[in-house]
Amino acid sequence: MKRILILNGPNLNLLGRREPEIYGSQTFEDYFETLKPLFPEAELTYFQSNHEGAILDKLHEVGFSWDGIVLNAGAYTHTSIAIGDAISGIKTPVIEVHISNVHAREPYRHHSYISAKAAGILVGLGLKGYELAVRALLA
Repeated sequence: MKRILILNGPNLNLLGRREPEIYGSQTFEDYFETLKPLFPEAELTYFQSNHEGAILDKLHEVGFSWDGIVLNAGAYTHTSIAIGDAISGIKTPVIEVHISNVHAREPYRHHSYISAKAAGILVGLGLKGYELAVRALLA
């Protein structure tokens, strides 16, 4: 059975309450419960942290033995050289996901320290982007 980690960064614990006009009204935990049954052939695990070091630790922990990582690094996408370096340093493929279309938002959101190191990128497809990322990792 393939193991896939869904890793969310800062403020994504507020999904369902934070700016629902951008991010929707569903919590990630509720979405995750609807996502798991779509992939009986995979072990999906979810981890969220508002702390950059915890995200780095999780990448290091699973990055040599798991089959895939779906990463929404939130605002760290645009600021964290360390997360980009961690992705370069691990073997597990990472797919970068953003719920909103970051290229249609503020200019500082247009740059990612992750994109060049990711196996793929899904942007602006809402929570559906996570499902598509898992499908890509399992293909």
